[in-house]
Amino acid sequence: MSFAEQLARLQVFLDADDLHEEALDYIAAHGYLTALCICSEQVPEREWIDALFAEPPKYADDTERESIEATLIQLKAHISRQLASDEDMELPCDLEMGDEPDESDLRGWCIGFMEGVFMRESVWFEDSEEEVSELLLPIMVGSGLFDEQPEFSDIATDPDLVAEMVSQIPEILTALYLICHAPEEKPALLKPRKH
Repeated sequence: MSFAEQLARLQVFLDADDLHEEALDYIAAHGYLTALCICSEQVPEREWIDALFAEPPKYADDTERESIEATLIQLKAHISRQLASDEDMELPCDLEMGDEPDESDLRGWCIGFMEGVFMRESVWFEDSEEEVSELLLPIMVGSGLFDEQPEFSDIATDPDLVAEMVSQIPEILTALYLICHAPEEKPALLKPRKH
């Protein structure tokens, strides 16, 4: 089965109505996996798979479970390769909130991404807190999770500003990936000595 066919089957599985109400659908799962790929600390597979579903799905059998979990792991590896390449990340949805932001796929993707951030929140902010917070802002705005907070409610009521912010998400992902995965500075000992 090709990767595209596996993804199509994964999408049907994740978008089905019989999963737990807090389980992530396909678009949200993509956002979630993207955040896990960017995070500088690897989250163990079992932990993130269990969190994605909120409770174990009712698989037809072990073969289905293995196949769904294997496709999720492959999708995560695929996203990781996209982030590490020089290309901007392609999201599985349009980069717009539309007239009904709560119904938009992009909102779902941003919520999934923030779920991924929350899994290791302290790790995200331990090195470059200010820079990371600034870069995460458009995704936080897109998620709608923070609209009650004063600094977000002003942005949320300005559709043009929101549209401009969410349009930057692909390049933001690249920037976040570089911050979290850039090689450390060489220790002082290896720097050339000044004569």
